[in-house]
Amino acid sequence: MKHISILIPQGHTSVVNIEGSHQIMNEVNVLRARYGEPPLFKVQLVGISRKTSQRGMFTIMPDVLIDEVTKTDLIIIPAIHGKPGLVMKENAVFIPWIVDQYNKGAEIATLCIASFFLAGTGLLDGKQCATHWTAANDFKALFPDVNLVDDKIMTEDGGIYTSGGAYSFLNLLIYIIEKYAGREMAIHIAKEFMIDIDRISQSPFIIFQGQKTHDDEPIKKAQEFIENNFEDKISVDQLASMFALGRRNMERRFKKATSNTVVEYIQRVKIEAAKKNLECGRKNVNEVMYDVGYTDPKAFRTTFKKITGLSPIEYRAKYNKEAFVA
Repeated sequence: MKHISILIPQGHTSVVNIEGSHQIMNEVNVLRARYGEPPLFKVQLVGISRKTSQRGMFTIMPDVLIDEVTKTDLIIIPAIHGKPGLVMKENAVFIPWIVDQYNKGAEIATLCIASFFLAGTGLLDGKQCATHWTAANDFKALFPDVNLVDDKIMTEDGGIYTSGGAYSFLNLLIYIIEKYAGREMAIHIAKEFMIDIDRISQSPFIIFQGQKTHDDEPIKKAQEFIENNFEDKISVDQLASMFALGRRNMERRFKKATSNTVVEYIQRVKIEAAKKNLECGRKNVNEVMYDVGYTDPKAFRTTFKKITGLSPIEYRAKYNKEAFVA
């Protein structure tokens, strides 16, 4: 039997992550019992105090404290909201226990922005990691030694699983269930809880907002110029000249400030504009393509799918109700 420890952190934690993980992992045992099979998981809520209050709205009572768990097989860390430094301070007691259990062979699953907490322990250094797409830029700035793949719903690397934002934790749980209990059980659980079993990308949900929290003023102005003139053809040389920078210096500073190359930034601004038109407008795909400055349908489709994970037609059908009805 595998022991699963669902952590109950201090501070503002996702109760949905906690309850959802507890219910879904226990349902595996319920289904196995239906077929006369022994339970596969022993699922426990593990805390550092006997009672943990969540923003005054909920009180969670852990089954055990960390010093009562000498060996576990899987640690699930729910999303923890708040400034990373404060989160680390409030939950510092967990860290040596997590590291010790990992060194003993336990696997770790972080849900959504819990990746910030785990990254703070150093266990994610050199490994792939996912997090909520809205937190990707902040994560990259804080943890440059972690290989963030911000388009993925989930990752697995060296016994550590991470999931993208919000309810994508359900996809990670199904993935873990398939690994521990087999494909048939994973499909059964996915159908019972109506989870899209093979969804692997959060790209269709990403809203590109640029990275403007840096202090490089010429680069901010370059970003603003791109955002205000994306319908036109903009070159790196043009931007470098406008802001009195050499081409190589422009590219280096732009990449450092925004985590995108100039070309990538221009593409993402164009595609974000196209997405909004496809979501709400009545124009066809070619009309939208021309509106955002593309003239080559193949290049537009290729770039659109690379960024969103969907073709323009698929994206329009997914998000435009009028287009779907038509």
